[in-house]
Amino acid sequence: MSLNPNTFTVHDISDFPFVLFNSEAAQPGYASQWEREMILLAKNDKAFVIVYDQHRSEEDHDDRKHRGIWLKHNKSELGRLCKCLISVEPDEARRHALKALSEMATKAFGIPHEVVATRDDALQIAHSSLGRRSGSC
Repeated sequence: MSLNPNTFTVHDISDFPFVLFNSEAAQPGYASQWEREMILLAKNDKAFVIVYDQHRSEEDHDDRKHRGIWLKHNKSELGRLCKCLISVEPDEARRHALKALSEMATKAFGIPHEVVATRDDALQIAHSSLGRRSGSC
């Protein structure tokens, strides 16, 4: 299966397997589109990483609930394909807070989650987690 970037709005897949979360698309009610995109990523059956670059918006309760339920029901399949979640956060205090949250998310969903300062750091981890170099994830 070939992924069509035009069907994705919540994720930028133009550099697949490096998938970039589009924070601007995460408006209230986005979870249904997020789910459709996650299903397409899973059907593609190729390993990928998802990068959150300085994600700042608060997620709507209903969207968070929708995504959480989907993630729980699809934990094993997603864990097989999504090799790592990577958050880019240049601010040290925010990065520290995100690391604590990422540990909880890793336990809940079984996907490693790294928090780094730069997109270059994220790319290094992405390559590593996809088996292209040594490193985290």
